[in-house]
Amino acid sequence: MTTDAMDYKEIEITPQSAALGAVISGVNLSKEPNECAMAELKDAFSRYSVIFFRDQDLTPPQQITLAKCWGAINVNRFFKPLDGYPQIAQVIKEASQKENIGGTWHTDHSYDQIPAMGSMLYAREVPAVGGDTLFSSMYLAYEALSEDMKNRLTDLKAWHSSRHAFGYSVTDSEHYEDGRLDNPDQATQDALHPVVITHPLTGRKALYVNADFTVRFDGWTVEQSQPILDLLYAHGARQEFTCRFHWEPDSMAFWDNRATWHYAMNDYPGSRRIMHRITLEGVALN
Repeated sequence: MTTDAMDYKEIEITPQSAALGAVISGVNLSKEPNECAMAELKDAFSRYSVIFFRDQDLTPPQQITLAKCWGAINVNRFFKPLDGYPQIAQVIKEASQKENIGGTWHTDHSYDQIPAMGSMLYAREVPAVGGDTLFSSMYLAYEALSEDMKNRLTDLKAWHSSRHAFGYSVTDSEHYEDGRLDNPDQATQDALHPVVITHPLTGRKALYVNADFTVRFDGWTVEQSQPILDLLYAHGARQEFTCRFHWEPDSMAFWDNRATWHYAMNDYPGSRRIMHRITLEGVALN
């Protein structure tokens, strides 16, 4: 993580770990940030890869307005939307449900031809204990690879797909049976992306594969690809690349899908967790 932070005047920054992440205070997200505050928020987002906020009392329209300050909204195809607000996907686990959504290391929407820039997750109801989210820096994951592995990955591309995660093959899962997911017929996305990307904001190189959606390397079989992919998945989850965020009601996390993985802990049996997520459009990766 870059440490030469700009001289922030509108916001206050508390780094979450040495690897990535920062808690931002001094800003009220229910009101559109002024030009200076927005510039500082964008700098913090670029610098820390995931930014966190607490005690933000937002209505759904206010969350949508906030998201539009950052870019166009990508309406999720599969998550149950909030009634009246299709831009907001609900990420829900009821007290009676065993499976959570997002309980593996992944990055959102990598199966799209133009993957999502970021995801803005707002806590409506959280368990008293548990339910944290972990984040990992794909900058650090790439930088810590051996030179030989970097060279091997430089020109590789990988296929990402939504079919196995949201398609008809998984409609017998708890997520589909209880209505948290829908539209398996729309799980038709396949996208080819570089395994190592140059981040469009920072120019830094980042590892860009993830266990949820990456299927295989281009020109390789699944069987040939899997051992190296498994190695990269284990490498990317190393503790020194990560930070952990404990949710409270009215907290928000906004992460960069090009520079991070995230992992939603499923350690709160018998408790309810309701989150509102908005995903933002990105740009083509190279």
